[in-house]
Amino acid sequence: MSTLPPLRQAVDRCGGIVAAALLLVLLATAPLRAAEDDPYSVTVSVDATGETSGKARDQARNDGERRAFATLAERLSGGAAPAKLPKLDDNALADLLASFEVANERMSGVRYIADVTYHFRAAEVQRLLQKSGIALGGAGPMPESGKSLVVIPVYQSGAASVLWDDPNPWRDAWAQQPSGTSPGAPHLAVPLGDAGDLTAIDAAKARAGDPTALAAIARRNGGEEAIVALATLRGAPGNPTTLDVAVRRYRGGQPVDVHTDTVAANPGERPEQLFRRAASQIATDIESGWKKGPLPRYDQQGRLTAVLSITGLEDWVRVRERLAALPAIRTVNLVTLSLQEATIELDYLGSIDQLKTSLAEAKLDLVRGDPQGSPQSASMWRLARSGAPAR
Repeated sequence: MSTLPPLRQAVDRCGGIVAAALLLVLLATAPLRAAEDDPYSVTVSVDATGETSGKARDQARNDGERRAFATLAERLSGGAAPAKLPKLDDNALADLLASFEVANERMSGVRYIADVTYHFRAAEVQRLLQKSGIALGGAGPMPESGKSLVVIPVYQSGAASVLWDDPNPWRDAWAQQPSGTSPGAPHLAVPLGDAGDLTAIDAAKARAGDPTALAAIARRNGGEEAIVALATLRGAPGNPTTLDVAVRRYRGGQPVDVHTDTVAANPGERPEQLFRRAASQIATDIESGWKKGPLPRYDQQGRLTAVLSITGLEDWVRVRERLAALPAIRTVNLVTLSLQEATIELDYLGSIDQLKTSLAEAKLDLVRGDPQGSPQSASMWRLARSGAPAR
């Protein structure tokens, strides 16, 4: 068997090392590749370090956003834009974005690496470039605006609702979802959570279906409608059993329809894997127009006060979580609490009959009157247990 001379072997080894190193450099500094199906989308590889993985991630995405926009401007102008581009601060640059998607994400305690696709708002980008005296010619005419749905991923963690604050694994899962994967599907835009988004809406307003806030966040992210996707994880920490998802759709800030899903965890599935799978399933349902069946429409809203018998504080917390996850219920406000009873105020969508149907999912019956037969409380609403206590 022939062997290479020692010098030849050394040269080959060095050549392999140099080639590998060169490949890594090219990957790390690769300019960006545009999404093939959207001339206003750019994909960039990001790599940053920071005091924490969260800070590294924010730094990486902000840097990627700036480089992606520079590449987009150069493409649109046929290479003439960079020298004329105005200097934009982070907020102004974020206003040009419709959404972003993350792939090949890796992180350590202080480093963040990923491939991020940024979807820019065509009209805003064209206006900015034209205002700067940059002629457009690299990407053809601006695409027609189709249906765009802005997804607001709210995560219910115990008694707290989380939207922009970290950790929100539900929002992270949505940020990694591809958008509009099927022909004619609406574009699903997930807000970046910049200063403008934080001002427009928070978790409480999203859960309550605040019409002004929902209309503002949809308009800000180039959407016609807003979808509040509320997720509640069930099971022990680190060992989930299901993810309950209530999806409420709004047009012009007003409720249109509601859908619920329960996604069961696979054996050995990690929480972040369950979140990603559930987001993908919900996105597919949205894109297909909820083909699983007709959706209830809610053309009215209401509020009522009801009394719920409880066995203690833990029982109340469990029932409150169940109530909060129901699609027809917008808010659950505690009025008074004792060891035996909780008086609550419910803001709900639809009619009383629709509310009763929704409450039945939590094993609760909405009834009139006091079980003790008090004449003074004949008109009182009560939540009575139907079967086992809600857990």
